[in-house]
Amino acid sequence: MIAIIDYGTGNLLSVKKAFEAVAPEKEIIVTDSPEVLSRSSHIVLPGVGSFPVGMRNLSKLGIVDALRSEVLEGGKPFLGICLGMHLLAEVGEESGECEGLAFLPGRVRRLFPGDNPKLHIGWNDLEKVNGDSLLDGVKDKDFYFVHQYVYDAPDEVAVARCTYGERFVAAVQHNNIFATQFHPEKSRKAGLDVLRAFLRGASCLKSDWFLSCS
Repeated sequence: MIAIIDYGTGNLLSVKKAFEAVAPEKEIIVTDSPEVLSRSSHIVLPGVGSFPVGMRNLSKLGIVDALRSEVLEGGKPFLGICLGMHLLAEVGEESGECEGLAFLPGRVRRLFPGDNPKLHIGWNDLEKVNGDSLLDGVKDKDFYFVHQYVYDAPDEVAVARCTYGERFVAAVQHNNIFATQFHPEKSRKAGLDVLRAFLRGASCLKSDWFLSCS
């Protein structure tokens, strides 16, 4: 079962439809239940919107503890998308500092600092970095972005970067955790290939970081 977490941040239907397209044989559930996460084989944390609101909603639902148990302790394959990637960080700077899940080191800050915030919206190329990753088997490199904040993750977990005004982290991977700044569910064939790679896990890599999708 693929569990897509519903914590009030939108974008759930397109994520579900994308997974249905690449894994029609899998049960795919949109859920706000920690108990469902415990029964899943893969966990997806999508999201658009505010870092503090996202953390507050996850905490209210009891999902923070469930994620620690299933992802950090249990090693369950995890995919974060956009805000779902940001929340992995130690701290977010939106509307003042807010503690994140702290599953990975680093902090989230505005892409364009100053009094006139701008959005990064549109298609941009990825630059793959750091050798083996789930992106290795994805040939296309043009992906769809919608964001105003970026995750300053350390080099050892960054597996892709993008340049838009500045060069920033576009994807991270560490052990069973994989996350993207771009939206694979909106990135056509390239995005679907990313989701397939996430579900295949170790079978599409030289490493054995991920569980199989069975």
